Amino acid sequence: MSTTATTRTRLVTPQFVLLGGAALAYFLADGLLVPTVPRHVAGALAGGNLAVGLVVAAFSLSALVLRPWAGRLVDRRGRAVAMAGGGIAFAASVAAYGWADSVEMLAALRLLTGVGDAFFFVGALTAMTDLAPAERRGEAISLFSLSLYVGLAVGPPLGELLFATAGATVVWLVAAGSAGIAVLLALGVGETRPDTTVTDARHARLVPRAAVVPALLLLALVWGMAGFLAFVPLYALDLGLSGAGLLLFGFAGIVVVIRSAGARIPDRLGAARSVRIALLCSTIALVVIGGWRSTAGLVAGTALLGIGVALGTPAIMMLALERAPANERGAVMGTVSMSIDLANGLGPACFGLVAAATDRGFGFLAAALVAAGGLVLAARGGRAALTNRAESARTAAG
Repeated sequence: MSTTATTRTRLVTPQFVLLGGAALAYFLADGLLVPTVPRHVAGALAGGNLAVGLVVAAFSLSALVLRPWAGRLVDRRGRAVAMAGGGIAFAASVAAYGWADSVEMLAALRLLTGVGDAFFFVGALTAMTDLAPAERRGEAISLFSLSLYVGLAVGPPLGELLFATAGATVVWLVAAGSAGIAVLLALGVGETRPDTTVTDARHARLVPRAAVVPALLLLALVWGMAGFLAFVPLYALDLGLSGAGLLLFGFAGIVVVIRSAGARIPDRLGAARSVRIALLCSTIALVVIGGWRSTAGLVAGTALLGIGVALGTPAIMMLALERAPANERGAVMGTVSMSIDLANGLGPACFGLVAAATDRGFGFLAAALVAAGGLVLAARGGRAALTNRAESARTAAG
C-alpha cells in the first residue's frame, strides 16, 4: 500500500486525538452539572419540583431550538469558531451560576448554557466527520461517542462529591474550567472544514433534505432508550427486583464494548443494513421487556436494547453523511442531533402517559411501536435505494 493511501485511510491522527480530548473535557463538564443543578435548585434556591424541572429543561430547550442554526454556522463560518464560541458560552454561563440568587436567573443562565452546548456539540461532531475517512466514519463516530459516555459516567459522581464536600460554587468553577480546557483543545484541532465548501455553504438549507429521514430514524431509536432509562428503575421494582443498577450497568457496558471493540461493525455491515439491524433489535427488545414480564425478559431485553443502541446511532449518522454534500455536513449533523433532544423529552413523557393509563409494561410496548415505525421507514429507504441503483444501472447500460 502506498504512503498516500495509508495517510488517507488513517483515523487516529493527532487532530482526532485532540478533538476526542476536547469532547471528553466538555462532556465531563456537562456531567458535573447533571446531579448538582437539581440539588442546588431544591436546596439553596428553595425551589419545588416545578422549579427543578424548568431549570433543568431550559438547557435542553435552547440546545434543541438552536442545533439547526448551529449547523448552518458550522458550514458557513467553520467548525473551530462554533466549538470555541460554544465552549466559551458554556463556561461563562456555568461560572455565573454562583451569582444566581433566584430560580428565574438560574433558568436564564441555563438557556445560555444550552446555546453553548448546541454550538460546541454540532461543531465537534462535524469536525469529527471531516477528519474521518469515508470508509471509517462508523468507527470514528463510535469512538467519538465514548467521550460522551465516559464524561457522563465520571462527571455525576465527581459532581456529587464536590457538591457535598466543597459546595456548589466549586462545582460550577470546576465545570467551567473543564469547558475552558475543551475550548483550548478545540483551538489546537484547528479548522477542519474542506476549503471547497466555504462558498457553497452560503446556499445550504437550514434543514437539509438529506437529514430528514436519518433524523426520524434516530428519533425512533432513541425514543425507546429514553423511556427505558427513565422507567426501568421503577419497572425492576414491579418485577420484584431490588433495583436496576446492575441492569443499567450492563446496558452501558454493552454499548461501550460495541462502540470500542466493535467500532468497525457499522462500516463492515454498511450504514443501511446496520440501521435495520439496530431498529429490529430495539423493537424486539422493547416487546420482550414489556411482554415477557419477568426478570429473564428484562435482562434479555436490556441486552438486546444495548446492542441496538450501540449499533444504531453511528450507523444513522453514517447514513446521513452518505446523503449529504460536503457543504451541508454541519446542517445535517445539527438537524439529526436534534432528534436526541426530542426523544429524550418526548419518549419518557409519552411512556408516562401510557403507563398512567395502563401500566409500565404497556409503556414499553408503546415504545416498541415507535421503534417498529422506524424499522419500516428504514426498510422502505433500503428498497428505494436499490430501485434507484437499478435505474442508474439501466441508464448507464442504455
